Amino acid sequence: MNPRQTAIQAFQNRFSHEPMYVARAPGRVNLLGEHVDYNNGFVLPAAIDRATYVAFSPSPTDWTTLVAADFGEEAQFTALSLPAKTQPDGSPLPEWALYPAGTAWALAGAGHATPAMQAAFSSDIPRGSGLSSSASIEMAFGVAWSKLGGWSLPPMQLALLGQKAENRYVGVNCGIMDQFASACGEADRLMLLDCRSLEYRSLPLPAGTAIVVADTTVRRKLTSGEYNARRAACENAVRLLSSDLPGIQSLRDVSLEQFNRLSHKLPPLEQKRARHVVEEIERTYQVVPLLEQGRTKEFGQLMNACHASLRDLYEVSVPELDSMVAIAQPLPGCFGARLTGAGFGGCTVNLVASDQAGLFARALAPEYERRTGLHPEIYICQASQGAGVQET
Repeated sequence: MNPRQTAIQAFQNRFSHEPMYVARAPGRVNLLGEHVDYNNGFVLPAAIDRATYVAFSPSPTDWTTLVAADFGEEAQFTALSLPAKTQPDGSPLPEWALYPAGTAWALAGAGHATPAMQAAFSSDIPRGSGLSSSASIEMAFGVAWSKLGGWSLPPMQLALLGQKAENRYVGVNCGIMDQFASACGEADRLMLLDCRSLEYRSLPLPAGTAIVVADTTVRRKLTSGEYNARRAACENAVRLLSSDLPGIQSLRDVSLEQFNRLSHKLPPLEQKRARHVVEEIERTYQVVPLLEQGRTKEFGQLMNACHASLRDLYEVSVPELDSMVAIAQPLPGCFGARLTGAGFGGCTVNLVASDQAGLFARALAPEYERRTGLHPEIYICQASQGAGVQET
């Protein structure tokens, strides 16, 4: 069964009636602009056609009951138990339930009605792969409560409340990109987001291309400490550069020319980390004309350059990611390949000619397995629409 059917079946099995609605929210993959969100740069994600589905109806009681079909587990909460992250019997909410519960907490805190619901959910976004399964859960439940509560919000506002849920309720200090892509995604379009102003626009996915996601099956390790160290290095670089560039607030404010002129004043580690960010933001400035003019090959070259920078300057790659990219880049039909997400494991994203995507996947998987001994998962994806609700 697909995840939509799985969610509906789990709902019927638990609650003995048909759900009234099904909410859907996609995962995302980022094609360019990596590790620049917390430097106020630009990101270029796409929502993908792998998603979380929530089958739901109003609850006849004050209790919200959640069934995680993929885990075979259940959790409950009420408006009173939410702040303590507990179930009505006082036991702690399981980790997976913090994402929908946090969404309810953030929505209620912003004054939006979150009526008790009966819900079952399922997803075909692989967990821990860097494709934002958690943000898709938040956005799916966000639009579900919007439906039951009889209110609506612009997608970006819903994304910001999802980010608040993850930052302050779940306790993961994520940026806005994941929830943004899941809420605001458009079919067959890439989404260019300015992480400072939160202004965004959609750009055409190059004609005749597919997004191929390759999961190394290596799950990220030590990312929180490593992430924090890189964030601190960027902030230190800004502090050191501000003596020559007064008024800068982040590396977004440092041009490539300025950085090349002043980088010798930075310690070696800060110099490497900051060079990646400044050059990556420079790459994103080139995106709009390339995509609008259909210059797919040059866009792919920016993706390749991004991976080299993440590997050599930001040092967030691992051997398995490097192997996947090295195999992919010379394959027929591949315009560009790089790691996507925080790094240290997870997935690569590949922009591939649509008519060669199947051959590409069939060539990539066995060679990766031969080199690493790991069996990868390869997904040929389309850019998809953001979160929404359908009647069953």
